[in-house]
Amino acid sequence: MKLQNKLTLVFVLLTTLIQILEFLLIYHFARQYTEREFYNRLQQRVTIAAQTLLGEDELSVEIYEEIRRKHFQTLPFENEVIFQLDSNNNVIHEECLNSNYDPVFIDEIMNKGESNVRIKDTFFSGIYYHDNQGDFIIILSAHDVYGRGMLLNLRKILTVSFMFSLLITWLLGRNMANQALSPISRIVHKVNTISATNLHSRLEEPKNRDEVGELTVTFNDMLDRLETSFELQSNFVNNASHELRNPLTAILGQIEVALNKERSGEHYVDVLKGIETEALRLDNLVNGLLRLAHTDYENKGFPVSPVRIDEVIIDVKQRLDQANPNNKISLGFNDLPADESKIIVMGNRKLLEVAFHNILDNACKFSNNEKVLIKLVSQEKGLRVMISDDGIGIPPDDLKNIFEPFYRGSNARGIGGFGFGLPLAYRIIKMHHGQLRLSSQVGKGTIVKILLPNQFT
Repeated sequence: MKLQNKLTLVFVLLTTLIQILEFLLIYHFARQYTEREFYNRLQQRVTIAAQTLLGEDELSVEIYEEIRRKHFQTLPFENEVIFQLDSNNNVIHEECLNSNYDPVFIDEIMNKGESNVRIKDTFFSGIYYHDNQGDFIIILSAHDVYGRGMLLNLRKILTVSFMFSLLITWLLGRNMANQALSPISRIVHKVNTISATNLHSRLEEPKNRDEVGELTVTFNDMLDRLETSFELQSNFVNNASHELRNPLTAILGQIEVALNKERSGEHYVDVLKGIETEALRLDNLVNGLLRLAHTDYENKGFPVSPVRIDEVIIDVKQRLDQANPNNKISLGFNDLPADESKIIVMGNRKLLEVAFHNILDNACKFSNNEKVLIKLVSQEKGLRVMISDDGIGIPPDDLKNIFEPFYRGSNARGIGGFGFGLPLAYRIIKMHHGQLRLSSQVGKGTIVKILLPNQFT
């Protein structure tokens, strides 16, 4: 069932239940009012009957005729019955003893002085009357023909009104559901027209920020992310193919030149050295790609163990000292806590070493081996590592894409590298539920802040 039909059905059902309850209450109170009014008329008539029938000897002819004139009209099926009581309030007339009146009704008249009761379509009203001739029970009964007709007419009106309102409710519910869902239908139609070839298209955002407006904004945000992902993927493929093609082209070119004609032994050695250089460059590039793929695989579940971050940084520094003796990396471990457990994280030591190696290697490379400072501080939320350098910095426009593979700052074109180091480090830190933030100023240097949760976080 479509959502439009569901909304219409729910609206009709709720409205119908409310109307049924409302009509039942109207009929109930109307019926109570009709019966109460008829009982009042009966009580008035039974009082008049007592005065006219029992007090006729005490009334003048003029007064008696006036009462008869005012109340001459009788009720449908009206019947008056008088029972005389003896001194012990017992009914002495034989006809009363053999009557079909409810004994409870008679007892209530004698105890309370009056009583009303309804048996099927007949209404009974009785009073206890004291006269100089004795004590009497006067009972008057009649049918409420007019009230019954009014209630019947009310039932017909309510039934017709209910059927008519049911039709109106269905039409209104259908229209309301259509108006409520029409923006969603437009969104679905527009989204179906968007593909990989026109990811720049966006949904028209409404002025009011209701649920449909929030849905539209959410779709547009998703399209922004998809477009960015497609662009990054396209750039990644283009850059990767370009970087892979360069060393292969160089290798094939040198081989072609060497095979073009007979060369000296020294020339072949130079060619082999050039091929070796390009092959090493290609090897580094392939290894970088494999590391990126490896992090995607490891992200699904990699072995973890307690790792001391200070030891990881020291080991990475020692390897960099061997590979680049001219670096000026200095350690700022003066604020380490006495409890070594506070500088231990649960992670993969090998991956963490790769991350810190890439960050420190970039700091040395882009600062031309100027001073690089590493600070390690223990905090309540984990460990904070800050790596600062005095290098060339990163332009502000490049910061937003700096964690994408193969992306390099516009001022770093002349410096060797493929743009793998920082993206790989970012992924590894993120895999360890940490944060890597970078701030930089062109010509003044870069600061990398890493926050890793310790083993108690």
